[in-house]
Amino acid sequence: MDTSFRLLPETASTMASQVDALYFFLNAVAAFFALLIFALILYFSLRYRRRSESERPAPVATNLKLELLWTIIPFLITMVLFSWSARLFIQMSHSPKDAMRINVVGKQWMWKIQHQDGQREINALHVPVGKPIELMMTSQDVIHSFYVPAFRAKQDVLPGSYSRLAFTPTKVGEYHLFCAEYCGDQHSGMIGKVVVMEPDKYDAWLAGVIPDEPPALAGERLFAQYGCMACHGQRGPTMAGLYGRKVELNDGTTVVADEQYLHESIFDPANKIVRGFTPLMPSFRGQLTEEQVMQLIAYIKSLQYSQSTQEQQ
Repeated sequence: MDTSFRLLPETASTMASQVDALYFFLNAVAAFFALLIFALILYFSLRYRRRSESERPAPVATNLKLELLWTIIPFLITMVLFSWSARLFIQMSHSPKDAMRINVVGKQWMWKIQHQDGQREINALHVPVGKPIELMMTSQDVIHSFYVPAFRAKQDVLPGSYSRLAFTPTKVGEYHLFCAEYCGDQHSGMIGKVVVMEPDKYDAWLAGVIPDEPPALAGERLFAQYGCMACHGQRGPTMAGLYGRKVELNDGTTVVADEQYLHESIFDPANKIVRGFTPLMPSFRGQLTEEQVMQLIAYIKSLQYSQSTQEQQ
């Protein structure tokens, strides 16, 4: 049997198993009554079928007890479903006072995330395992929906208003993040990840320190963390083979893409605009440390080496 097949996504939050239990209960109730009704229809169609043209059914008297029975039982089942669902909804909308609060802004077509200490992310959310998380979310343009299947967490994000989503991750790992509300022609590309880390590793990540990693690998993680690939290689100058190459600017001058140029482009991107490109890149001054900039430069340099190797082959 293919062990990669899963009936449901992985359960990685305290709410996941509760949501699954409600889901299975709903399906069990629906299946029970569907089978019951089908069986009764089949039984009645055989038991009370007309056997001759002259046969006439006998009058049926109203049975008050039976009427009450099939009215009260569905009502009680409905109230169980309502109270169960309402309790889960309230738990997802409210979090403990010690919850870690993170701001999320949906924008075509990315998730912009900011931690309370100012750390920013795009299309990625890093959180510590076992810590209650509360997301304060809004939209900059249209309706989006923040959806993490492994957490069974989904919340619409509306322009002009705030919505909350609370969860507590229980497993270390990376989990898919989707927009579950159609938001434009690039809706399918509005994806990201939630990275659940051990508390000490999360503290190290939050401080901008990734231990026991080569600078180029750390720079690659930063490149993905800050969503650089969303523009560079699509709407902006590609990073592959950039280091050491002459770059023509809008004012007609040329510069060599060395460490100084890359450093200036990260902190003051409007100073030197590459010919043919619109100055859209934001400044990362105050968001990146000098060590992180060096790691990013090391990663960009490694892309130069990778391209040279491919050309030789």
